[in-house]
Amino acid sequence: MSARLAGKRVFVTGAAAGIGAAIARACAEQGAAVCLADTDLGGAERLAGELTTAGHRALAVECDIAERASVEMAVALARERLGPLTTLVNNAGMNVFHEPLAMPDDAWRRCLAVDLEGAWLCSRAVLPDLLANGGGAIVNIASTHAFSIIRGCFPYPVAKHGLIGLTRALGVEYAARGVRVNAIAPGYIATPAVEAHWRTFDDPAAARGRIEALLPPGRLGRPEEVAMTAVFLASDEAPFINASCITIDGGRGAVHHD
Repeated sequence: MSARLAGKRVFVTGAAAGIGAAIARACAEQGAAVCLADTDLGGAERLAGELTTAGHRALAVECDIAERASVEMAVALARERLGPLTTLVNNAGMNVFHEPLAMPDDAWRRCLAVDLEGAWLCSRAVLPDLLANGGGAIVNIASTHAFSIIRGCFPYPVAKHGLIGLTRALGVEYAARGVRVNAIAPGYIATPAVEAHWRTFDDPAAARGRIEALLPPGRLGRPEEVAMTAVFLASDEAPFINASCITIDGGRGAVHHD
């Protein structure tokens, strides 16, 4: 069977660790040339080096998606080294959780800048390549926070709701020109950031167990399980999926309450 992303050139943000790293790895293993963009350049370079050693085409670039100049420089370098981009995965983001009236003003601005505006800045930088190619794919990594509200998590769900709106608006706007824009909404996924969160509790195992008990499979998802959905949406196997969102939460969203 041929590689599912052969000939694709994929720009992945937040690619140094967690879901982004899993997506970058999966795309490379499926034949794509991959640009790993992250503020953690060292982490991105380590993974890019590993992929290159394994025979894949991979490039690491430093990129702060909240800064337009940084995005444009990173995309330009990726284009120069890999060729015109065919695919964008907007994965980079940050957790900003507050009780609304106790939230510092800077927290609101930073959350919206990274979790929503950053996806637009990257899309704006990559879209000209996709349109010139006659088509391509954008995959936005949203969250189940885009549909459900947990008290004390403001303003993160505001940004993720907006990311679904961005997905749908761009998907409709450019569909006739061959560009598909979709989102993935992960639930509880066992990323390094989530594992670090458990360690803040007096009993990390018990804290994790309480969450696992809420999930129908009795476990957290794995980054690789999100990554393969991103591969599918980036591939030519999904030509009529557009302006949509795939939820990856083990069925938690189907549970009325526990």
